Order: sequence, then structure tokens, then C-alpha cells
Amino acid sequence: MNDKTLAIVTDAWWPQVNGVVNTLMQTRAALTGRGYQVTLLTPQDHATLPCPGYPEIRLALRPSRKLHARLDELRPDHIHIATEGPLGLAARAWCLRKGLAFTSSYHTRFPEYLRKRLPVPLAVSYAFLRRFHQAAARTMVATSSQEAVLRRWRFRHIVRWTRGVDTELFSPEDRAHLDVARPLFIYAGRVAVEKNLGAFLSLDLPGTKCVIGDGPALRDLRRRYPETLFPGYQFGKDLARHLAAADVFVFPSRTDTFGLVMLEAMACGVPVAAFPVTGPVDVVTHGVTGILDEDLRTAALAALELDRGRCRAEALKHTWAESSRQFSENLVPAS
Repeated sequence: MNDKTLAIVTDAWWPQVNGVVNTLMQTRAALTGRGYQVTLLTPQDHATLPCPGYPEIRLALRPSRKLHARLDELRPDHIHIATEGPLGLAARAWCLRKGLAFTSSYHTRFPEYLRKRLPVPLAVSYAFLRRFHQAAARTMVATSSQEAVLRRWRFRHIVRWTRGVDTELFSPEDRAHLDVARPLFIYAGRVAVEKNLGAFLSLDLPGTKCVIGDGPALRDLRRRYPETLFPGYQFGKDLARHLAAADVFVFPSRTDTFGLVMLEAMACGVPVAAFPVTGPVDVVTHGVTGILDEDLRTAALAALELDRGRCRAEALKHTWAESSRQFSENLVPAS
């Protein structure tokens, strides 16, 4: 037992539903089992306001005083800053003022997301992020391709932190859970412009398309694609049953750093169709657990022919125990 105290500071937390939140929840549970005392410092401890364009994302309002007092009280052995928002900035400032070491992690391709909405040059966004992370002793990334991207933008001290999947929750089930015309092509995740869902929903595919999730683009997509099923957010067992019912999981995003939901689909025995970009290239084994192609329709149809058992077998190699081991080994003493 380590009997170490760890503070994780994150701007991403409930009611958000995404891979970052899920990863932090699983990591906390796994590290607690390894003997760590883990405290998550989140927007729930502060007054918040909705993020423009993403009302489900609550940003902490002027969090410095309260967050600094909490960190003074905790005096953790290790400090990890998971995000670059108001809480992350406030925690970084506290560490620098105190002369304490911390680690950080890079979860989201924020520069690419921002450019989808505003004409902000990538160089400007990456310069901000590089400055944020260069103060960290180590910056954790999930994949080799994301590490290569950051190194091209002159980030330093990069280490690996892989992801896992709950293979008991996400497992093959009776595919008749959804009584729809087959084949069934499913996406699950945030419904927003950066997820590139139009590239999926505009495809000429047989059977049925289904989009699980919610977000700022949902109303427009429902209007444009009335034949698509939109069951909203699904959680836990309900999400697992929806994924297991699919014939193919379609992941049209070009801007994700990982795409944890692809692992969850694979654990359910569902092959993936995606573009050959950062995220999918690190998660999907082309021709085994999915098809990666610049023609997403070709990928989706070819994925129908893959062995669902092999998808499950590959997913079983990704555990939260291994992920948490990597995370803990990347931590540094605060002082």
C-alpha cells in the first residue's frame, strides 16, 4: 500500500459525459485500490457558468481563492492537473507560486476544436497549451500519434498514459436489443460540430443509423437526418446494450486524441469504421478490429465482414489496472 495523497484538478466533470470524465473516474477507483488517497477538485466545488456553445460544460467562476485554500489544506504528495481550463490554470499558478512540481495530461485537441468554430490559428492555440504544459514535470498523453503531434508543436517531457475498458460492463449481448432494420450503424458520444457527424449521417448505407448522445448539434442533426435514431444519452448497462446491438460502430471524428468509446464498442464485439487519423489509428487494428479508410462508407461496409470475437479479444488487452499503473508511475513528488 502506498498511502500517498493525490490531488487531481479537472475542469471536466459531471454533468459532462465524455472520455475525460470516465477516465478520471476509473483512474480514481483503480488508484484507491492501490492505496492512494485521491481527491478530485472539480467545478462542483465552485460557482460556475456555462461554456459558450456547450451549456453542459460548466466552467468554474473565479476559482483561485477557494481552490488555493483547498490545496493548502490538502498538502498532497502528488498533484495532477488534468485540464487547461479555469481550475487547471488556478492550480498551475498555485504550484508555481509554491515551487511545487506537478504533472499534467493532454486529453483534448482543443486547437482543432476551436478552429472548427472560430478563425483562431492553430499556432496561437498550441502556443498557449505549450506554455501551460511546459511548467509540468511530465505531460501524459494516451497514444503515440498524439505524442508525435505534440512533439511537432515543441511540447516537452511527454510520457504515455494509456486507457482501459470495463470488459465486464461492455460485453457481447443479444443483438436483438434494438429491433431495427439491419445492419445497424451506431455512433456514441458528444453531438457537436467537432465530432464530424455529418460525414457519417450523410453516407448512403443500408439498414439503420443511430446516434447516442447529446450536445449543441443535436437539434440541427435531428432536423437534417429525420431517419436516424437519436435515443439521447445512455449510461452504464443501457449504453453497453446499445453498443452491443450494433453491427458496426462508426467514429467520424478527425480531432480526438483517443476515442475511449471505440474500445467500449470493441469490448462488445463490435468492429469500428473510422478515418485513419489520430485516435482511431492508435485504437483500431485495421482489418482486425475495424476498418480505417478515407472513404468512410467503404470502411463501414467492409467492417461488417470482420470477426466480432477478435474485436472482443483485442479489447480485453486494455485494462484500467494497467492504465492506473502507468499513471502512478508518471507521478512526481510535489516537493
